[in-house]
Amino acid sequence: MKKIAALIAVAALASPSWAQAPQSFQTSGTLVVVPASGEVRLANDEAVLTLMVEEQDKDKSAAASRVNQKMKQGVDIVKRQDPSAVLQTRGYYTYPVYPENQSPRAAGARLQPVGWRVGQYLDATTTSLATLPATVAAAQKVLAVNGLRFGLSSASAKKLDEERIAATYRNLGERIASISRAMGRNPADAILDTLDFEGSGNYVQQEMAPKMMRSAAAQDAQAVEEPSFEPGETTLQMRAVGKVRFR
Repeated sequence: MKKIAALIAVAALASPSWAQAPQSFQTSGTLVVVPASGEVRLANDEAVLTLMVEEQDKDKSAAASRVNQKMKQGVDIVKRQDPSAVLQTRGYYTYPVYPENQSPRAAGARLQPVGWRVGQYLDATTTSLATLPATVAAAQKVLAVNGLRFGLSSASAKKLDEERIAATYRNLGERIASISRAMGRNPADAILDTLDFEGSGNYVQQEMAPKMMRSAAAQDAQAVEEPSFEPGETTLQMRAVGKVRFR
């Protein structure tokens, strides 16, 4: 019996009372690291439309002339359809076209091109999403669509970023309150010592690769049915880490 009593005494010493009552911890001066996050969404209100024209001809000047003419016509169409659009031409290129089946040639002889491929790109940035399908259909009579992406205008992006910061800070406050109650402390006793807003990520717009295609002649252009677009929405996320010290 004496041995059993001794074992019970040792077990009691090995199981302190605080293991059953966490709220009895001494938490004054405790530093707690609290992670938080925020997520906000907003419908996209801006589109960047990329149009292109490409011509191929044995005569380089003839191909370039048709490209220049069609690009001018395309720019005029977009301006007429959407006067508020911001336009930028770019990526003018001229490439030689070589025959697919190479015949044997003398050593040192240069391969001669059989034609030339000339093209150019046009970027149109607009917030007139309601009229975008009509603008695209009109431009497609002369130019081809190379790409289309939706996003937020500068004003909307700034507004959404402010909402993201507020949502993250709000979530931090909610988590601090929950942790305080779990520790048996009054949330008012928590002092925010440090707050670190971490970066939410950088989105790199990648340049779209040129697509090889042959444009139809201007006189063959026909009316194009309006395409359907769904702008979607943009989601922004943010993380924050706060260090909280209890009185």
